[in-house]
Amino acid sequence: MLIVFGVVLLVSSLVVSAALAPSVGAAGNDGTPQTLVGSQGGGPGLHESGSVYLLDGKETKWKAAETDSYFDVTMLDNGSVATGFMDSGYEDCEPYESPCTHTGFRILEPTDDGGAEIVYEYSFPVRTRSNSEVHDVELLDSGEFLVSDMEYERIFTVKNGEVTWQWNASSMYDAPADPTTTDWLHINDVDALSEDRYLVSVRNANQLVVIERGEGVVEVINKDENGDGTGDPEVLLQQHNPQWLNNGSVLVADSHNDRIVELHRNNTTDEWEVAWAVYEAEGVPFSWPRDADRLANGNTLITDSLNQRVVEVNESGMTVWSYKTPYVPYEAERLPEGETVGATTYAVNEDATVYGNGDVPVLSLLLILFQTGIQVPFWFTELHVGVTLVSLTMTIAGTVLIVRDR
Repeated sequence: MLIVFGVVLLVSSLVVSAALAPSVGAAGNDGTPQTLVGSQGGGPGLHESGSVYLLDGKETKWKAAETDSYFDVTMLDNGSVATGFMDSGYEDCEPYESPCTHTGFRILEPTDDGGAEIVYEYSFPVRTRSNSEVHDVELLDSGEFLVSDMEYERIFTVKNGEVTWQWNASSMYDAPADPTTTDWLHINDVDALSEDRYLVSVRNANQLVVIERGEGVVEVINKDENGDGTGDPEVLLQQHNPQWLNNGSVLVADSHNDRIVELHRNNTTDEWEVAWAVYEAEGVPFSWPRDADRLANGNTLITDSLNQRVVEVNESGMTVWSYKTPYVPYEAERLPEGETVGATTYAVNEDATVYGNGDVPVLSLLLILFQTGIQVPFWFTELHVGVTLVSLTMTIAGTVLIVRDR
């Protein structure tokens, strides 16, 4: 009987939740400009079926696939796309064994048959597929490519296949003996604010830093105030893809707080504070959002990774456009502008600093494992994790009783 109750409990919770789930990806069907998407993919660890694709409205105009993972995407002036990537099966592997995984960046050129070909690649071998990828690349006016690298925890520029400049995070942060053996800082984004001034996301430190070539770090957003090496998690927690709005404002995907925030500098304290935040769209709370861009029309384009969608919201948080992605997206850019340096800022929202969502930490961790392992539906929440555990316990207990009574 326990087995029956366990199965009925699980199936009932899933069926009811699926039936009552809000519609996702249906908003704004007409007149939407093109959107470029970089998809990390799916499968265990999100290391399968990576792709880059261009949406014309909600129709796929072209798609590049057959790579383990793609990340940040930027359309260049000639219509090709620069993108960070990770892929396996390489033979050039020193100092690691062959075959191995490479990370770096590629230039993709769309083709007439709806695909895209790799016209250039800069890459290097990494110890492991996890937490070692190049997530971001930008082309500078100098012809150099600006790259964020979490394998060696550095920011560097490369031109004609040669590194021309490099900033090592160990110049500011206490480094392990070998950063390739651990997920130390997880540097995941770099944006050029000018030719020699860069905004960098240091994910595991909960910080953004501004670097100047020849000077090093000149500003820290979310400073370490208590000496534990990280910034305040109520301001940022393992963030992604910041956008510099102006000298006193930055928009950030506050990923592990499951929200998008706009931070403003307090001119009295010189601290950065949450001025505006959004936690959900289409009636569905965000789950590990990893990109937010303030658009030319004043709205905000959000890549909600684990809910597998891209949404556009206005300042009040209302959804004006959405798209359900086939796998886990990493980043999206609205064309033709892409992510700009400098954009509209929002008015201060007095309720924006509300922190936390009441999740049970253990169940939240298990939910993330479900989401990154088998990509469960967006309506699968901590409640369903708990019901699954209860159902599994009842099934096991029922099985034990049956075996014992034989």
